Amino acid sequence: MKDSYCIVLTTTNSQESKQALITAIFDNQLAACIQTMPIESHYVWQQQLCCDDEILLVIKTTSACYSLLEELIVKIHNYDVPQVVKLPFIDGFNPYLAWLEQNTRC
Repeated sequence: MKDSYCIVLTTTNSQESKQALITAIFDNQLAACIQTMPIESHYVWQQQLCCDDEILLVIKTTSACYSLLEELIVKIHNYDVPQVVKLPFIDGFNPYLAWLEQNTRC
């Protein structure tokens, strides 16, 4: 069970892009839950310091789905280089993990 589940983080800058990502992820059964929240991102892009309002997507899935999820995010994302990072679960409440497993196809 260790390393079987993960959280994937990505950000976007529009409601339309957020909804397109959520719809595609659920249509492909690549996550059981997606939480979103507004954030302010500070970063360097093309040698310039930037600060933008973004939407963070916190995607709960299985580690087995990660590769397909990453591929899907990159394919439909509106950024040239989207953030796609995987954070493995160390542990979790077994009924929640079972629910997560039941609601993903990988």
